[in-house]
Amino acid sequence: MTSQRERGPERDALLAVAERVGAGLVDVRRLHGGSIHEAWSVSLDDGRSVFVKTDARAPADLFFEEARGLAWLEAGLSGDAGLSVPSVIACEPEFLVLELLEPGPPVSDFDERLGRGLAALHRSGSDLHFGLDSDNYVGGLPQPNETRADWPAFYRDCRLAPMLARAGPSLPAALRRRFDVLFERLETECGDPEPPARLHGDLWSGNLLRDRQGGPVLIDPAVHAGHREMDLAMMRLFGGFSPECFAAYASTWPLQPGWERRVDLWQLYPLLVHVVLFGGSYVGSVEAALRRLARGDAKGG
Repeated sequence: MTSQRERGPERDALLAVAERVGAGLVDVRRLHGGSIHEAWSVSLDDGRSVFVKTDARAPADLFFEEARGLAWLEAGLSGDAGLSVPSVIACEPEFLVLELLEPGPPVSDFDERLGRGLAALHRSGSDLHFGLDSDNYVGGLPQPNETRADWPAFYRDCRLAPMLARAGPSLPAALRRRFDVLFERLETECGDPEPPARLHGDLWSGNLLRDRQGGPVLIDPAVHAGHREMDLAMMRLFGGFSPECFAAYASTWPLQPGWERRVDLWQLYPLLVHVVLFGGSYVGSVEAALRRLARGDAKGG
C-alpha cells in the first residue's frame, strides 16, 4: 500500500475526519478488501493512526448503526472474555473512525478464545425481546429489528419475509411456495425456546481480525438479540472457523439437541441476503437448504 492523494468527495471526507478528531492528516493509505465502502489507514499529526470508512452515498444512519452495534457488543464482553471489538473514535453520516487494528501473530489458543468468548457474548443476553431498539443493516441492506416476544415470529417477520420480498423475481414461484410451507411449521422447526442472545449477526471469517496481541476481534456487525445458533450457522456457511472453535463454544455453553438440523434453517437468511446482493447464483443454495429441511437432514458437524 502506498500513500495516495485523494480528490473530490473522498478527499473532502478525509479532511472532515481530521477536523472531527481535531488533528491534521500526515499520511493516508487506501485499504483494499472492502466490498461496500472505501477503507483507509490514516496517520494523524498527534501521533495516532486510525481506521476510516467513507461513503458519501451511504444512508444517513448506516455508520451510526454500525457504531451502535459495536458498542452493544462491547457491553456484552467482560474484560476476561478473550474477545473484543474495535473502539469507535468518531462517526458522521459520511464516515466512521475506529481504532486501527495492527494484527500481531495469532495467540496459540486463538480458536479456543474465539469459541469461549462468543459463548460468553451470547450468554450476556439482552433485556430486550428478540430484535433491537433500532433497525440497522446487513451487507448494506436494511435490516428490520422490530421486537417480538418469541424467536419464530421475529425470524419470520423481520428476517426471512423482508428478505424474500427484496429478492423479488430472483426466486421462482415454486420456491416461494416452499417458504409458505416452512412458515406454517416454523415454530416446530426452531426447536425449544431459548432466551435472546447478543448476536454479531454477520459472523463470517472476513469479519474476524486480530489485535496487536494476536487475540480475536469482531468487526462489521449486524447486531440483534436473537437465537445464538444464528451466529454459529453463519460461521459454518462459508467456512474459515476451526473445529476447535466450535468445541470451545460447546464446552462453555452446550447447544440444544437438534442443532445440526437447524443449521440449514438459520442459513436461509444469509443466503437470501446473498441472493439480493449478488443475484440468482445463490438461489440453488436456498433450494438445497429447503430440500434438506423438508427431508429432515442434518448439515452440522
